[in-house]
Amino acid sequence: MRWKNTGPRKRQFRAPAAFIDPCIPTKVDKPPEGDRWAHEIKHDGFRLQIHAGGNGTAELYTRTGATCTDRYPAIAEAARKLKRAAIIDAEAVIIGPDGITDFKAMESRQRDDEAFAYVFDLMVLDGEDLRQRPWLERRELLRKILRKTSAIHFNDHHLGQGPEIYEQACRMGLEGIVSKLIDAPYRSGRSRAWLKVKNPDAPGVLRFKE
Repeated sequence: MRWKNTGPRKRQFRAPAAFIDPCIPTKVDKPPEGDRWAHEIKHDGFRLQIHAGGNGTAELYTRTGATCTDRYPAIAEAARKLKRAAIIDAEAVIIGPDGITDFKAMESRQRDDEAFAYVFDLMVLDGEDLRQRPWLERRELLRKILRKTSAIHFNDHHLGQGPEIYEQACRMGLEGIVSKLIDAPYRSGRSRAWLKVKNPDAPGVLRFKE
């Protein structure tokens, strides 16, 4: 089945005021080089924004700000256990039998209770807006506030070695990588500080082809 890319998705009019329009990576043909860039695995799932209250409450939102808390019960429960109030950028995924994220399982909604989140950025902590802080500083704060859980995973990164990380991701059959400037602030909308390079043979790419 061929998938149609419908272009930029607009913010839901019902999105809460606290919802932050996500940073969207720019697609490029090859990863950048140099030590100013960090590289993360790009997982094939649904973009997620986690609003943890730090007091036993949490809400989950889609990329456009629609609520999806009830859809992903394990992620929501893990977010409720966080001890700090935070707004976290993430990707909700389900792992297939081959150990790779399974987008079809996500879309089918038949295994939503198995979904967990790879978290990769921290925009707000205890009411403080962190978006002007460097990416690497936000990442370290995010790592510190996370609890060990099966439903929220920290998405690791590698400094430098972009081409090597990308080649390894392709060999593993993953969707690709996202490269990020370590000193960049968080910017909503399309950004050149975040660059994505996709594996041309990954399922997440092939479903857009004939």
